[in-house]
Amino acid sequence: MPEGLLTMSAQEINRVAVIQRVAERSLKQKKAMDLLSLSKRQIIRLVKSYRREGVKALLSKRRGQSSNHRYNDTIKAQAKKLVHQHYSDFGPTLAAEKLEERDKIVVSKETLRQWMILWRLWDPKRHKMAVIHPQRERRACFGELIQIDGSPHAWFEERGPTCCLLVFIDDATSQIVGMRFEPTETTEGYFKLTREYIERYGMPLAFYNDKHSIFRINRPSASEHAETQFSRAMRELSVTIICAHSAQAKGRVERANETLQDRLIKELRLRGINTIQDGNAFLPEYIKIHNSKFAVNPRSNVDAHRKALPAKEKLDQIFSYQEDRKITKNLEISYKNKIYQIQTNTKGYRLQHALVTVCEDMSGGITILNQGKILDYVVYEKAARRNPEIVDAKQLGIKLDEIKKNIPKANHPWRQATLHSARSIAINKKNDVTRASI
Repeated sequence: MPEGLLTMSAQEINRVAVIQRVAERSLKQKKAMDLLSLSKRQIIRLVKSYRREGVKALLSKRRGQSSNHRYNDTIKAQAKKLVHQHYSDFGPTLAAEKLEERDKIVVSKETLRQWMILWRLWDPKRHKMAVIHPQRERRACFGELIQIDGSPHAWFEERGPTCCLLVFIDDATSQIVGMRFEPTETTEGYFKLTREYIERYGMPLAFYNDKHSIFRINRPSASEHAETQFSRAMRELSVTIICAHSAQAKGRVERANETLQDRLIKELRLRGINTIQDGNAFLPEYIKIHNSKFAVNPRSNVDAHRKALPAKEKLDQIFSYQEDRKITKNLEISYKNKIYQIQTNTKGYRLQHALVTVCEDMSGGITILNQGKILDYVVYEKAARRNPEIVDAKQLGIKLDEIKKNIPKANHPWRQATLHSARSIAINKKNDVTRASI
């Protein structure tokens, strides 16, 4: 084996073997051209060089030298300074985008990945054992199926409160069609976002969501026809609700949440956004940025949204909290510690013991319906009772944070006084025991 052959690549070893055989006249030039995919002129040149200089002539003259495409040290130093200052917890892909967008430094994401590993800002991850889930083909039309989910997270990091981001994503295009920050994942938040969505795009054919109690009744004893406020509203809009049996089933919105928890958080930080109100004002701009990078074209150009919407007054009723009440003999009903007395021009015999629906819209307005007709009423306040507050499981974290804020610190005078009183009681008890023993 020629000297230095062990340090060469497989391609170079193959080239040496072929050129050597041509030089020894044991292989035709024509065959060498086919084996190496080179022209006859190149083969002749390589054979002459090999006879003159040996194996060394067939090696690249740039072996051991830096590439012509290597980034210079100045750009690398600038990138290192900026990444340490602003993008230390960014992934390489997002950091490369921000360097180009904000700092006008163009570095490929894979180069920046190697640099960040060198700077100890990025840990190369081992691939986990893949869990195979059945592939579900995308729906064909935009608006045919909308995946919805809520993602509780520290979206403003330590600068603002922990809150929940509601996300609507189209199954056919992976296009985000609605987002909204809310303190917690509630029916009211979904009502607001759903109304914004349908007023912009129209009514979809179906929503795909998890089995949260907002979307379905989870009590085993519940009736087959029992429904939540959200499911009732969607029934009135003729929008089908489909409950997924696992997170993987609605994987598009779950993966979108992972992307948002990486990218959106950093966008909020770079813009100095610290509140839910400012975050909601920024979301339309971010949705355009996100969709330009991740949305795909649907298989069909048909828009499945239904553009004909109910009137505004009807939408107010649909997106309201509704409860049934039975009218008393005095034409009264009770709702949220208030008495509503129905006003009628007749004696009202027909309305006695009738079933009515109380609708409370998002602004707190009350509408009372009987067989689809709006009834007039007069409101009377009930005497207030002190009832224990019932906290929803999703709001428990926020309630506990409020309680913690009101706990006095260790050096607070109230706690010092309490501690002094406890010590005094203990001393008095000890003295009593001593006297009794004497």
